[in-house]
Amino acid sequence: MNASSRWAQALPLLAVLGSVTALGLGTSLAKQLFPQVGSLGTTALRVGFSALLMLLIWRPWRWALSRADAISLLRYGVALGFMNLLFYQSLKTIPFGVAVAIEFSGPLAVACFGLRRRIDFVWIALAIAGLGLLLPLGHDVSTLDPVGVAYALAAAFCWATYIVFGKRVGHLHAGHSVALGLSVAALTVVPFGIAHAGADLLQPGVLALGLVVAAISSAIPISLEMVALKRLTPGAFGVMISLEPAVAALLGLLILDEQLTALQWLAIVLVMGAAVGSAATQTSKAHRGPADEIVQ
Repeated sequence: MNASSRWAQALPLLAVLGSVTALGLGTSLAKQLFPQVGSLGTTALRVGFSALLMLLIWRPWRWALSRADAISLLRYGVALGFMNLLFYQSLKTIPFGVAVAIEFSGPLAVACFGLRRRIDFVWIALAIAGLGLLLPLGHDVSTLDPVGVAYALAAAFCWATYIVFGKRVGHLHAGHSVALGLSVAALTVVPFGIAHAGADLLQPGVLALGLVVAAISSAIPISLEMVALKRLTPGAFGVMISLEPAVAALLGLLILDEQLTALQWLAIVLVMGAAVGSAATQTSKAHRGPADEIVQ
């Protein structure tokens, strides 16, 4: 195999890894804004600037939009907005990697719903075992804040809802649905940020960091994912994207100094195993599209 062939094989894998890393880095940087504008203000900046960037890049007004698609995009965008809002709320009290692992239960539930093969129950069992180690269920295994966990679980529900609504606009161009969906999400969450942080959102340093976070968390991951999706099967893409909780935990450790216990690391590995197994054995052609990267 020559160097060109090896590079062609490695490119999509590197693109997915870069996408996941950029998402985690963007969220880690976003958490630096919490002391100044809180989680609500941070969400408003991240989603608001992401929407503006996607509008400039994709110019969705170039495509026609039916009334049915407009309604679907409205639901899709509202789910996306609250998913981000609730996820950032969870980051106030629980570690980044743990929050991502808990939130992964949303797409896992969607992936496993209606499945009847024996192997599918293995992935469900792994996910339940992982979540069981993370959730504060009245035992001493988990040291996580119950309110933070509740926010992460609510974000997981919104992620599942977002996937269901997203499938209804799957026939649209990715840039079209991403730009309009994020615009609706911004209209949904920005009022919460303004009500909470007010004029603090307009500080030059806050605006600059918010723009950087939006670029790292949206434009870069989406571009890299599009490179990967052209060259990977849905199953392979799903396996690679399942690295997200581990990457989030590592970035939380390196950037935010968030120390996890051995059991919490084990829980993340179990959730990742469930995601990898579900993606590797899936038979449908569905997969996460570029819009699905506007999450953390």
